[in-house]
Parts: sequence; structure tokens; C-alpha cells
Amino acid sequence: MFKRHLKLGLIKGGQLGKMMLQVAPSFDVQSYVMDDDLNCPCRHLCYEFTQGDAMNFDDVYAFGKKVDVLTFEYEHINVDALKKLKAEGSTIYPDPDILELVQDKGRQKEFYRQHGIPTADFQIVPNRLALKACIDFFPAVQKTCRAGYDGKGIYKLKDEHDIPDAFNEPSVLEKLINFDKEIAVILARNPDGEIAVYKIVEMVFHPEKNLVEFLRCPADISADIEKKATAIAIYLLRELNLVGVLAVEMFVTKNGEVLVNEIAPRVHNSGHHTIEAALTSQFEQHLRAVMGLPLGLTDMTLPSVMVNLLGDAHCDGKAVYHGVENALSLEGVYIHLYGKSRTKPFRKMGHATIVDRDLDKAFERAKEVKELIKIRA
Repeated sequence: MFKRHLKLGLIKGGQLGKMMLQVAPSFDVQSYVMDDDLNCPCRHLCYEFTQGDAMNFDDVYAFGKKVDVLTFEYEHINVDALKKLKAEGSTIYPDPDILELVQDKGRQKEFYRQHGIPTADFQIVPNRLALKACIDFFPAVQKTCRAGYDGKGIYKLKDEHDIPDAFNEPSVLEKLINFDKEIAVILARNPDGEIAVYKIVEMVFHPEKNLVEFLRCPADISADIEKKATAIAIYLLRELNLVGVLAVEMFVTKNGEVLVNEIAPRVHNSGHHTIEAALTSQFEQHLRAVMGLPLGLTDMTLPSVMVNLLGDAHCDGKAVYHGVENALSLEGVYIHLYGKSRTKPFRKMGHATIVDRDLDKAFERAKEVKELIKIRA
């Protein structure tokens, strides 16, 4: 039975949480947020705010005791506290075991191998010294097992001359893939096992930083690739037994293979376009899933391009936005500013979604928006 005034707990209050909380009033829920930053984007949107550290056992445990359903917009949370809450009967989605798995890229890759999920060949290395025994495996990409995101914790090794600058910590050494495209599948599952899958998107990465600059939907892929990618994502979702939204990032190789790169058990940057370009946004879908409600339709309303609005490469300080009015004057442009008071080089400060019946026209307009909007200090 649908429960009004349900206390929904959200750990971390960044832009993903903000876009989730913008939907929450439609379900008449009371949203509780915990974040260490008093000025986080969610601060003034929630029913109750708690300042706390997501990696601190006591902070997470005490916050979890306040709410009916606990969820996240971020993976790096104290799992021991979550497991204690679960053992005491708390409803937590996704399950703490999934967060524990995803927090370690090495364990994540081993999970793919054990469950027959296609992924790039890899080795686990404990430190920089161990890379010397892996020269035959080069060229490769080193990814730190913990704490890497948005291009951080990633290093390419072409040959042994790159080893001195490699990370000196436990890492995944992944065979460099000669891929044709990077795509993502956003899908969701509720506690009854109902699954909903969005149209596959294609990611275009920033030339300097390893983070998404543009997102095109639908992806320019064959029906066969679409079928393969969707089947892999659904299989992975079921093997994880995940409730909520799951983002599955994949490589499409030159010879038509589909390989899982990484996953995120939460709403994700590669699903932001769904606010304007799908019948149900990923943010509403996640709330439906964790509250045990039927999932919404994922049909695409119009082709779309999403562009991340990044902080200027040379600015660090109080954010000043330039060109927003000019961008909004363009047809089919929808802007989302995240409310972060401070900009940093390449920090995600917002995004814009451009919709058009012609995807190529939307992409050209997205490039125009990128040039119009500048975020400086």
C-alpha cells in the first residue's frame, strides 16, 4: 500500500539528489538529507537536513534510524553502518552489499568475470612495483580500486617508461580497448522484480579530462548492438538483485563486441536527459523503485543531446554564470544549474538538455550552448 508522508532518507546532497528531490513532492514524501556540506545543492529542498560524514559509522547509523527508506546519490558510504541498519530491519536500496562491491573496482571486475559478464581483460595489482611484471600486458589502463571518479584515479600505460608515474596503490590493470563508441544503459528495478530500460545513449568525452562532455540519445548503434547491450544490462541488474536505478557504461569495440566498463548503482550523469526526453525521468524512476511503486514508462519523447556545464579550466572561486540568457533563447534548450556556490576547474556545475526531432541539429545546438555558457570565478 502506498504510504503518504514516508520519510525518505538520502545520503549526500549533491546535484543528483537535488534533481531527485525536485520530484519527491509529487509523491508526498518527507525527504531527509545528510551531507557534510551545509551549502550542498539539496540543503534548502529537503524536509530535514543533517550535517554528517558519509564515511563515518555513527553519522550514517544515526541518520538511517530517522527514516523509513534509505537511499543514496553516491557510492562511498560507510557500509558497516548500513549493514547494521539492515540487520535491524531498515529498508535500504540499493543493498549495502552492492555498494560494498562497487566501492572496489577490483571486486567489481571479479564479479563480471565470475558471472560471465563481458568486460575487458584485466589484472589486479597491489602497487606500482607490481606493474613491472605486467609489461607484456601493456598498453593498459590503470584504475585505482577505490575513490576514482570523473577521470580521477585513471592512468594510461603505453610501455615500461610510464611506470614511474603510475599509482602506487591497489589497482585494476585493464587491457586498453580499441573501441568504436562508449555507450550507457540506464535501467531500473523495483522490489517486485519489474524492470524498465531507457533508450541507449552515446557518450562523447572531454578531450582533456576523462569525463562526459556530451551525451547523444539515441545512440548511433545497430539493432544488434542495442539488443546485446540491453540484454547484458538486464542480466547484470538481475545478478546484482538491485532495487533502484542502475547505470551501465559499456564499450562497443571495432568488431562489434559489447564490454561492460563500469556500473553505478544510482541515478547517473548519463541519464540526465531523461528529465525532458523521456516519459519518466531517471530521478522519478529511482523514487518509484525504492518506494516499491510500479515503474514509469521509459519511452523517448524526442531525440536529445545533453551537455555538461563545467567550471572554467582556469577558475577556482565563487561561481559566476555567463551566457545563460543567450542559451535559453535557443529553441529546445533546457538548463539545469546545480546551485554549487564555488566553481573549480572542470567541476560539474550544471547541464543543458537540447531536444529536437533531428538529433544532429540538437547536437549542433548543444555545441553552441557550450560556447555560450561560461562558468567563471
